[in-house]
Amino acid sequence: MTSLLDLPAVSGCYLFPQSRTVRKAWMVPVDGAELACVHHVIDPARLTLIHFHGNGEAVADYVPWMAEELAAQGLNSLFVEYRGYGASTGEAQLVAMLGDGEAVMKAAGLTPERVIAFGRSIGSLYAIELVHRQPTTAGLILESGIAEPAERFLKYADLRGTELTPQDVMDEARRRFHHRQKLSGYRGPALLLHTVNDGMVEISHAERNLEWLAGDQKKLIRFSAGDHNRIMECNAQAYFDEIGEFVKLLEIG
Repeated sequence: MTSLLDLPAVSGCYLFPQSRTVRKAWMVPVDGAELACVHHVIDPARLTLIHFHGNGEAVADYVPWMAEELAAQGLNSLFVEYRGYGASTGEAQLVAMLGDGEAVMKAAGLTPERVIAFGRSIGSLYAIELVHRQPTTAGLILESGIAEPAERFLKYADLRGTELTPQDVMDEARRRFHHRQKLSGYRGPALLLHTVNDGMVEISHAERNLEWLAGDQKKLIRFSAGDHNRIMECNAQAYFDEIGEFVKLLEIG
């Protein structure tokens, strides 16, 4: 049964498929679609970071340069494209895509114990879903992550001409994207990266996610420079240094 969050009144106002494509995509079949992903392997024995991008971005915005940055940290990388984005088929829908990260991970032959889930902005929904489904995932990184998706969906939804009420959206969002519940079941190490100047997803989201995480090894980095869309650009050195330190922590553990 289709979730009401997958209707154009909600998903169509929050997901913005981008047409930018990569040259050599790895097409991964999922339920009802094929995803144009990129899998960059430097050493099968090393950890793999599974990357979920923002809603106005595409995998093409991150490869090859971010794959190279992660390789410098000793990481393999797997960039997951969303349905309807890039060369992916299917329709971009908030709930329908929830299992795609797990499907791509399995298609790559990866075990959760050798995976770091990484989500930027709306990608945090899918990184959190991955560690919820696979609680033995080695690590979780949330950059500009969202704590309460219901707030975001309702802000942008256009319910005119539908029979949906704001309460319908809130109830379904909290059922499908209950981050407090999902994070409370994940005890692995976590790194949260956020700028205090984020005017789109306020830093209170990161603070809530930090509080809800069940593990003892969790850290929130509050960057003083940049905003929601320039956090990496304005803090590049420190940003990747923090990821490098996080990788070392996982390797020691």
